[in-house]
Amino acid sequence: MTATCLGRREFLLSMGALACAPLTTFANGALPPDSLYQLQASLTDQDGRTFDLASRRGTPQLVSMFYTSCEMVCPMIFETIRYTVQALSPAEQRALQVLMVSFDPARDTVQVLKRTAQVHGCDERWTLARADDTTVRKFAAALGFQYRRLASGEFNHSTLIELLDANGRVVAKSGKLGNADPALVRATRQALAPPA
Repeated sequence: MTATCLGRREFLLSMGALACAPLTTFANGALPPDSLYQLQASLTDQDGRTFDLASRRGTPQLVSMFYTSCEMVCPMIFETIRYTVQALSPAEQRALQVLMVSFDPARDTVQVLKRTAQVHGCDERWTLARADDTTVRKFAAALGFQYRRLASGEFNHSTLIELLDANGRVVAKSGKLGNADPALVRATRQALAPPA
């Protein structure tokens, strides 16, 4: 997984990212240097709509990666995100978005993503997306998400759920599955809170 780790480091260094960038407002609509939205990435959602990653700016997001043929861990990622959303107030739930990006674009077609969204009861807050393999690798590296295809066609992969603020900066992450991580819930509430 060294290549993935180096990819993340190179990505962050190329943006001049600071490890602990303060939560500030950026003038003239400029993205902060450590924003995931600095990554030029075109994705396609479960309804076949193509969108640029940066178009999601303005709304806090829970973000993770998955592949649809996973029978154990990925369903738990979906379930854990659902529990996290359910731990929020109705107003907070309405203000939050969820982005799930497949790292198996060869098998996870738009039709497969659509069916997966239906199976998991994903509502309008959820976007299940795919991209070409190069874009997926860049996206994973930027998040620090590691995955490796096995000879069987299955994957070993991280279980990270990450919180992006409205400007696309990772402000919290959790590897806990099965229940809502209280620390991630608190961070999500903070990201959704109106400015003081």
